[in-house]
Amino acid sequence: MNLIKTSLLTFISTSIKMAAALVISKVLAIYAGPAGLAVVGQFQNIVQLFTTLSKAGVDTGVTKYIAEYSACPGQLRTILSTTVRIVMVFSGFAMVMLVVGSGWMSLFFFDTPVYQDVFILFAITIFLCGLNGICLAILNGLGHIRTFVIANIIQSVFALLLSVGLIQWFGLKGALYALVLNQSLVFFVLLYMLRKHPMFRIENFKYPYDRSVAKKLFNYSLMALVTAIVGPLTTMLIRQDITNQLSVEQAGYWQGMWYISTIFTTVVTTSLTVYYLPKIASLRKASEIRMELISGYKIIMPIIVAASVAIFFARYPIINLLFTEEFAPVQILFKWQLVGDVIKIAAWLMSYLMLAKAMTAEFISTEIIFSGTFVCLSIFLTNQFGLIGLSYAYAINYSLYLCAVTLVTRRVWLR
Repeated sequence: MNLIKTSLLTFISTSIKMAAALVISKVLAIYAGPAGLAVVGQFQNIVQLFTTLSKAGVDTGVTKYIAEYSACPGQLRTILSTTVRIVMVFSGFAMVMLVVGSGWMSLFFFDTPVYQDVFILFAITIFLCGLNGICLAILNGLGHIRTFVIANIIQSVFALLLSVGLIQWFGLKGALYALVLNQSLVFFVLLYMLRKHPMFRIENFKYPYDRSVAKKLFNYSLMALVTAIVGPLTTMLIRQDITNQLSVEQAGYWQGMWYISTIFTTVVTTSLTVYYLPKIASLRKASEIRMELISGYKIIMPIIVAASVAIFFARYPIINLLFTEEFAPVQILFKWQLVGDVIKIAAWLMSYLMLAKAMTAEFISTEIIFSGTFVCLSIFLTNQFGLIGLSYAYAINYSLYLCAVTLVTRRVWLR
């Protein structure tokens, strides 16, 4: 399946996901306001961190090696069995951390103990979150894009129904319950969908643990775990600084813009994960990789630029549609945030080479360095310009990141 077909399918999936997110954000804005949105953003970062930990961050590696060894049934079974054992161990570790630290984390991240039960619920269901992510990674690696897309559509619809229901019943706390339960409960739906798939038979997961396979997967685990820690930590530090320098409502405005930005870039990241990662992982010649990159830039970038311009001119109705009148100050962030999004996507096309080719040191270095520069730029420019300084920091940081990843990966596509 080529990039155009993959992008079309993922666009359908992402459009449904975006529509679901629009409804959820609107309900959340009505019930919780800007301050509540900031709380939800903080908890989303925590969920992202622990969900990645429950999978040991190996899902990217699973996608790569499933794609690479798709013609070797014995090797595939070894990869599957080793992966499940890794997930069991790391999910258990994450569960203990969440249970033991539930009270402390509620106080530390939210300045109140009332969310302790949310952390405990997350601990109970985290193993299912890990399995859900690994099953989707396997489908991606096998190239079963239609099944992958259908599974994601079901997950989006389920998230919508669950989130709206729980927000209406429990308010802000209901939104946190929904974040915890979405991926874990939808795993049973995915399991039913895959019940007749030959790759998901129980006997395929009973092979012995293989240290050499685990070592290969952990190369990707390290990259994913660094991303899972550094990414959420970055936004949490920025959100905390906005609260300290400005106010929690201003932090909610930034979270609203960040939310719009995330929805906008999701369609591209999904296409990159579904198509580019397995495709580039299977290519060996620099000329082939270069052609794939050129094709990606020709197809993706014009669409992204056009979409960003359309979003900028429609920013007022978008704010009213997604949120409430309380979020009107968000409009000042659109211009440079969208510029940053375009540059960020251009950089991601290059950075996925580091994932596909297991460039662990390079990937980790750029992640840590540019997460740090983003925090520093945000703190400095917020102090200088107020809320709009955050969008300046975003655009500047990803401009620097694009230059860096182009230089770092040139040996892969230019040699």
